[in-house]
Amino acid sequence: MQPLKTLGRLLLRTLRDHLRPLIAFHLFFTLLASTLLLPAVFWALHTLLARLNRVVVTTEDLVTLLFSPLGLAVSLVALGLTFIVLYWQQAGMLHVAIRPRDNHYRLALDALWLSTRRLPALTGLVVLQVGAHILLVAPFMFALAWLYDVWLGGLDTYYLQRVKPAVLWYFIASALPLFGVWAWLAAWLYLRWVLALPLVALENISPLHALKRSVVHTRGWHRSIGTAVLIVLLSVIVLPIITTLLFDQLFTPLLWWLPEHNAVLMPAMLAYLTGYVLVTLAITFLGIAVNAMLSACLYMQLAHRSAHASPPQASHPGRLAWMAELGVLLFAGLQAWWILNSFELSDDIEIIAHRGSSMVAPENTMAAIDQAVIDGADAIEIDVRLTADKHVMLYHDRTMARLAGDPREFGDLTRDELARFDVGSWFGDAFQGEPIPGLDEALRAMRGKASLMIEMKPLPGQSRQLADAVIEVLFEESEQRIACWAQQAAPLEAYARCGFPNAFADMSAATMTPSLLRYLKAQAPALRTTLLAQLILPGTLNRREFDALGLRHNRITEQEVRLALLYDYEIHAWTVNSRARMSTLIDMGVDAIITDYPDQLAELLADRHELSDGGLMLVKLRNWLRQ
Repeated sequence: MQPLKTLGRLLLRTLRDHLRPLIAFHLFFTLLASTLLLPAVFWALHTLLARLNRVVVTTEDLVTLLFSPLGLAVSLVALGLTFIVLYWQQAGMLHVAIRPRDNHYRLALDALWLSTRRLPALTGLVVLQVGAHILLVAPFMFALAWLYDVWLGGLDTYYLQRVKPAVLWYFIASALPLFGVWAWLAAWLYLRWVLALPLVALENISPLHALKRSVVHTRGWHRSIGTAVLIVLLSVIVLPIITTLLFDQLFTPLLWWLPEHNAVLMPAMLAYLTGYVLVTLAITFLGIAVNAMLSACLYMQLAHRSAHASPPQASHPGRLAWMAELGVLLFAGLQAWWILNSFELSDDIEIIAHRGSSMVAPENTMAAIDQAVIDGADAIEIDVRLTADKHVMLYHDRTMARLAGDPREFGDLTRDELARFDVGSWFGDAFQGEPIPGLDEALRAMRGKASLMIEMKPLPGQSRQLADAVIEVLFEESEQRIACWAQQAAPLEAYARCGFPNAFADMSAATMTPSLLRYLKAQAPALRTTLLAQLILPGTLNRREFDALGLRHNRITEQEVRLALLYDYEIHAWTVNSRARMSTLIDMGVDAIITDYPDQLAELLADRHELSDGGLMLVKLRNWLRQ
């Protein structure tokens, strides 16, 4: 095998000599995959996921689901289909790399046909190669599960995330050596089998025979191959990051120097976006092509002791080549125009304080709720649980361990017992003696100030009991507000003192259980409902059953925003504590942001309102680039 420096030169030379047919193949394959393969894969996965009989999946449900027999089967099918597509594409590019001809597009079509003919063998290779890696990781996963049970079994997931007790670090310290051993074994196996794909794609041999030959050909070269693979992998990862930073740091600031006239600003932004889309497409192509060229160079050197494939004969691109490349430019321009036209200049968004201003005061306390009003929150998200004597009080966790240092469960204690707990000292001395408030206290304090988003935290089998108790408290609050209004002289004074007369219309209820939403709507039609979701299985959710969908902020996509507009419900993003992420979500079109820092979101909105239309357009462009 040639030295690493020589291998790099050969890789770049092969890429240069075969660039046009590689681009042609990439276009043909992408067209085929988009029109035929992706819909088929989506249909298969949708059919399998529909059998799970679940709609919304929480973090704990997701872990349980993934490790269930059906969840593992779905994961394996999805993983297998993904690798089959990748192997198929790489096989076609390998055919391009080693079979030079004088017609670029004929070569690309031949490569597509030859790789498709080898699809059954490639599928077999995926089963053997990927399956071996799965079998390799299985004992380590069981070992990790055992360590988790030993160190963290029985502890609440949220408690682990927020408190990070010593046992969590013991678990991580125990797991790291296991992860290191697995990574070393997986890399060793991958390097021994690195030539299996080109052998199956280019030679008429079985997957098993290809794996055996790969072991023979790579013997003694693991370190050199590993270094080359690592360099290519790092390049593929780093190149998009560097490109985005260059655009954001070098080119984006130039747009701020443009005059505030749409006749100048819009064409400049269109040209800028077109260039960005083209560079993005080029980077995606290069990442795929360089990996295939590395496999081709390794195959030629190790399997055939040849420096590289013969360069293609000189040829002219012809009309078809120019038409295809013009099509790519047209596609980039149309996508840039669509991006620009998707920007909305209005910033109509609701600020929802997560458990009050929970970074300034202890969560779910009156201190946090009052601070949220001061910080500019439009609404305050609170968690409610049912006490042993059926009162509704504000508290998040199932046990008192995290906030009060008491191992007892919340639901086993009465309201009087819970009122004696100090849930403020853990946050700071200034909040010493802060009690757990009741829902009735929070409603009374927020009259005329802000609405409450009441998130239900029922125990198993207690959902309807908690819902009934919340509805009863809201009914009593409505009666008190109506009586308060009767005593006031002027409407404005009445609203400031008493709040909106109908507490059901002023508040909202949130839960992660769709069936509980239906029950709440049946019992209290005026109450706005929010479905909170960590993950939604595709095609399973009835999007007409709620007024708002609360999604973890990193799960919000343009498709989710479009669905919300189509079915006329709101999108609430949780929990967003980064100013940059807040700005990006505003420009994606969400209706509300749930945050631990309502003051920062209020300040961000004020800053954006002071911008001109051109300045706001540039901010939206920057946020689009962040996505």
